[in-house]
Amino acid sequence: MTEHDGVRELLAAWAFGALEPAEERRVPPHLAECPSCAAEAERLRETVRLLDGPPLEEPPRVPSATALRNGAPVSPLDSLLARARRARPAPPRVARHAAPYAAAVAGLRALLAEAEGRWTTPVVHDWDVHATVAHLLAADEHLALRLGVAARVPGARIDEETGWAAAWERRTAEVIAHEYGRTPRETVADWSAQAAALLATPHARDPELAAGTTLSMGIRLPVAEHFLARAFEAWIHADDLGRALGLAVPPPPGEHLWQLVRLAVRILGVTLGADAPPVLFAVTGGDEWVLGSQSDPVAAELTLDPVDFCLLVGGRHTPETVPRNATGDAAAVRNVLERAASLSWL
Repeated sequence: MTEHDGVRELLAAWAFGALEPAEERRVPPHLAECPSCAAEAERLRETVRLLDGPPLEEPPRVPSATALRNGAPVSPLDSLLARARRARPAPPRVARHAAPYAAAVAGLRALLAEAEGRWTTPVVHDWDVHATVAHLLAADEHLALRLGVAARVPGARIDEETGWAAAWERRTAEVIAHEYGRTPRETVADWSAQAAALLATPHARDPELAAGTTLSMGIRLPVAEHFLARAFEAWIHADDLGRALGLAVPPPPGEHLWQLVRLAVRILGVTLGADAPPVLFAVTGGDEWVLGSQSDPVAAELTLDPVDFCLLVGGRHTPETVPRNATGDAAAVRNVLERAASLSWL
């Protein structure tokens, strides 16, 4: 991956203020040299500003490439990053486990700014753009309630007696019906406010607090991993929206993507159980794991691209269509692929 590609993947996270310190040092010098990235950065930051903060007195300016190369001091007023941070209240600094969600929210906010006048465009399932945002409002709601964030839509509850899938479908339908009685902008504003409230919880900033487990979406996980699940869903639906609107949506930044991959692998391993034929599973450019029985000889080897694996787990690839490299027992490979696809609730 080139430096240009690497920085471009960071722009959504940069717009929301969710970069690591090392990443923050990479972005401004590249923007000074690259007009296309500078334009995209200004567009993304302007979108976040319109949704979250007060107006700028004047647009942020990128320091000149000559000034940077010659080591000339750059006034804080001329620094793109400094000016952008002055444009609105700084978002709370989130811990590593919540950074993928913060970045996914920022990317989705920027994308929704392009949906004006196209809210009825079909997206996925039987949802249009408006309904997809309403679904995301419902999707984040359960974790929000667990963390003490008030619901934005009447009727929210945590029903321990009803199976999570049935409760999930019912609540999604309720929220979509409610939001169709409001404007798309109002729905976007409530989804954005709920996401911001989640990112402002102590659990988003304190890894030790987020290590505690809670039951959400039918599975008990550390709160940190529930934040990753929220990031996963936000990105999957951003990709859905991008395809519907004819806009390219990049995958999560590298470190965020690997956090999502590791979470999906862990849940897949639990779902497969200890009796499944063992498969050596690898993700291109990352780690490898033995899924299934840990005592029997490996029956097959399976390698997937990280984005393709996430799209399979997210229900956007099928076991038949996902690109893969596989050797050995075809039935064992198919079992892993089918179990991965079955994890999707999106």
